[in-house]
Amino acid sequence: LSMKIHLISAARPNFMKIAPLYHALSKEPWAEPLIVHTGQHYDLNMSDVFFQDLGLPAPDLHLGVGSGSHAEQSGHVMMAYEKVLFENRPDLVIVVGDVNSTMACTIAAVKISFKSTLSNLTSTDPAGVLNSADLDRPIVAHLEAGLRSFDRTMPEEINRLVTDTLADILWTPSPDADDNLIREGVDRQKIQRVGNIMIDSLEMLRSSIQKESVYSDMGLHPGKYGLVTLHRPSNVDNPEIMTRLCQALLRISQRVPLVFPVHPRTRKRMENLGLMSLLEKADNLIISEPINYIRFMNLTFNCRFALTDSGGLQEETTYLGIPCLTLRPNTERPVTIHKGTNRLCRLDNFEEHVDDLLSSKTSHDCKIDLWDGRTAARVVASIKSYFKEPKRVP
Repeated sequence: LSMKIHLISAARPNFMKIAPLYHALSKEPWAEPLIVHTGQHYDLNMSDVFFQDLGLPAPDLHLGVGSGSHAEQSGHVMMAYEKVLFENRPDLVIVVGDVNSTMACTIAAVKISFKSTLSNLTSTDPAGVLNSADLDRPIVAHLEAGLRSFDRTMPEEINRLVTDTLADILWTPSPDADDNLIREGVDRQKIQRVGNIMIDSLEMLRSSIQKESVYSDMGLHPGKYGLVTLHRPSNVDNPEIMTRLCQALLRISQRVPLVFPVHPRTRKRMENLGLMSLLEKADNLIISEPINYIRFMNLTFNCRFALTDSGGLQEETTYLGIPCLTLRPNTERPVTIHKGTNRLCRLDNFEEHVDDLLSSKTSHDCKIDLWDGRTAARVVASIKSYFKEPKRVP
């Protein structure tokens, strides 16, 4: 029998992170990758369509958690996943990103107690960092470990800190992530830099992305429009800020067309404030439902700039050399700032940044070490190094 590996997925960015890894592990005779969908995002456009785009099968296990407060969602995931752990007994649990399910599944897995089924589950580290032979629970690995915004008002930052403290293996995307973990006192032998798994998905689907003409279907031209995504509570939950943001988008759209696929939580806030009807009347502001990965990336490939508070879009635009304005006071992806593609901005100055971008033709050197579409292969190699020729007891 194969080594049983749970790939935890919960929200839209998670799907892009598990897809390349699922495909890579499926080719290994020793691996049995199983997709565990917690149901944190249950909207069709936010979930099922992404599985189709990424060539993923239906989830092997679906927790069906749904929405709720942070505590409710995390608690429900822990309770539901604990049952799955006892019934399904994985050898390795891989969590990705920084959503509530990432933290909740990590907590459930490290607190479970059952004897591992691996006959030779031994760490290659002579110091015995994993102490695998003595574990009576699955080993937990965090993909995209070590990212820090240093802002604990962000729920995602708490999820990152808890997950990285508890996980046995920490796969990082960039040198700053390594440095963050070391500064926090993490044993260096737990840390392995593997690169950015999001770029694997982008390269895996590049030809499909480039075949689309979503911008043309919307009456737009390459390099002649801006792409907007907003969903952070700090931007959309405050009525005054949300109203000012929408007014600013209306003004910007008079200078350059904007495409705004609206996240479900953002749409709900805007509808409650009566802002949706205002934006939908604007001539140069295209409001849409969430867009599946391939079509969204076609818009990204061809936009003049992005305005976002998302983490993933900061990375993708940097990789593509496209200017990005991040409407936040901080970012857990400082490499995007250092490369010059991404700028942090505030509500009271991002219109000035837009004007600057529209009048500038600066190009950027966007080569980043290990952001090359081969991160999944490095993760598979890492698993092999931790588990010498994994083989389960019959």
